[in-house]
Amino acid sequence: MSIPLSIAVFITIWWTVLFAVLPFGVRSQHEEGPVEAGHDPGAPVSPMLLKKALWTTLIAAIIFAGVYTYAERMAG
Repeated sequence: MSIPLSIAVFITIWWTVLFAVLPFGVRSQHEEGPVEAGHDPGAPVSPMLLKKALWTTLIAAIIFAGVYTYAERMAG
C-alpha cells in the first residue's frame, strides 16, 4: 500500500471511528439540571473532545494496522 493511500485510509478510518466515539459519556444540560436561558438543553455539559480524539486515534491505529496487514498479505 502506498504512503498516500495509507494516509487516506487512516484518515477515513479516523473520522469514522470519531463519529462512533463522540456520543460516549456525554451528558446533556437537560440531564444535569437546570438549563440556562438561551442554551440548547441537548448541548453537552462536558464534551471531552481531547480525550475522545486520543481514544479515536488509538482505535483507528489498531483498525488501520489490521487493514494494512490484510492489504499487504493480499498484495503478495
